[in-house]
Amino acid sequence: MSTTRDLVTVVKKELKAAQMTYADLARSLGMAESSVKRMLARGEMSLSRLDSICRALKIDFAELARRVADDRPLLSEMTLEQERAVVADKRLLLVAICVLSQWTLEQITTQYRLSEADCVKYLAQLDRIGIIELRPLNRYRLKLAKAFRWRAHGPVMNYFREHALLDYFAGGFDRAGEGMMLVHGSISRALAPAFLGRIQRLAQDFAQQHQTDQKLADKDREGYTLLLAIRSWEFEAFTRFRRQ
Repeated sequence: MSTTRDLVTVVKKELKAAQMTYADLARSLGMAESSVKRMLARGEMSLSRLDSICRALKIDFAELARRVADDRPLLSEMTLEQERAVVADKRLLLVAICVLSQWTLEQITTQYRLSEADCVKYLAQLDRIGIIELRPLNRYRLKLAKAFRWRAHGPVMNYFREHALLDYFAGGFDRAGEGMMLVHGSISRALAPAFLGRIQRLAQDFAQQHQTDQKLADKDREGYTLLLAIRSWEFEAFTRFRRQ
């Protein structure tokens, strides 16, 4: 279910949360304290021993497994293989974008022409790919960090460059709550990272607000896409006029 290191880390955390010492655990297991410390240091725990540890901590095995999964580091970027798998099926890509927004199964099937069975199938695929951990009743835990980004030149971003950017910029950006600003200027190279940091903080604020507003009724929410960027760039049509 996990690496031994993950398991030992969680057991130690649960001991601390339960305000149990190694001596307390040793008494519950009928072992010497030194043997318990050695067992944890080596990660040598049989299934029967794990069951005894769970009883001592007053949690069941499934709960321990869930906490181990929750304790694993979240992904800030996918591998090329993971991204290729996601973009290979456009319905799978759609469900992946929905889970990034923490949509429920009901929200996805209500909004899009996907049956519940098909949606569950795609959620299971995302579980195998490593984007989510699928849980009972078709709930899931997102395994991506808040700072997650698609690979800059990976399959997903390349797909959106080819198929989505023109559609996005074709909008008038003239409705309430919409706007587009294009600012050009020459600034110190040393200051550019500071502006990038501000952009990243704004993106995090937007993502956090999305999470907070999930408790609102659907009629009180609207889907928005925030696009923020900064790069050293000149329009190609202008570059042609530059002196050599």
